[in-house]
Amino acid sequence: MSYDLKNQKLIIASHNQGKVKEIGDLLDPFGLDVISAGALNLPEPEETGTSYIANAELKALAASQAANLPALADDSGLSVTALGGAPGIYSARWAGETKDFNYAMKRVADALLLSGTNDRSAEFVCALSLAWPDGHIVSFEGRVGGTIAWPARGDKGFGYDPIFVPTGHTITFGEMAPEKKHAMSHRAVAFSQLVDHLTNQT
Repeated sequence: MSYDLKNQKLIIASHNQGKVKEIGDLLDPFGLDVISAGALNLPEPEETGTSYIANAELKALAASQAANLPALADDSGLSVTALGGAPGIYSARWAGETKDFNYAMKRVADALLLSGTNDRSAEFVCALSLAWPDGHIVSFEGRVGGTIAWPARGDKGFGYDPIFVPTGHTITFGEMAPEKKHAMSHRAVAFSQLVDHLTNQT
């Protein structure tokens, strides 16, 4: 089987429209024909992995084999130092069944307050996995450090973006123009590794 993505439709294995748009924007310069798992009505597999990469691989492979097409999956989250790395791989679950990230961000702020520490350091982590129907998978992980801001600021981005200030900046991801965030985010770091891998294939 060829592992080249040219002339193939690629599934973005996510039902999260924020992620689908952001990954789609990153893929746009490559002229790939992409479609989301949500648009194909593919089921969402239970995320039973114990790491970002394990969950990304699980989602990518499930979508790829269900549609018999290559699929790209993301698993990402916010890791807060003072909370022992939480919410981590459970970042989406902190938003509850309704996926209310205003609620999730308040949970983070409340937990930090209860921790009794002034340490607000955190990092966003993103694992990207690209899978083919025969089970071939490549995975990459990107990280970007920063601090937690409260109250939340900005209405751009999605998820925890309004409470995360990346190192070297004074505004949150939620306040940044999308193109600026795309140039430096954890997802962009992982995506850069993926592009390097695909470009260097012999």
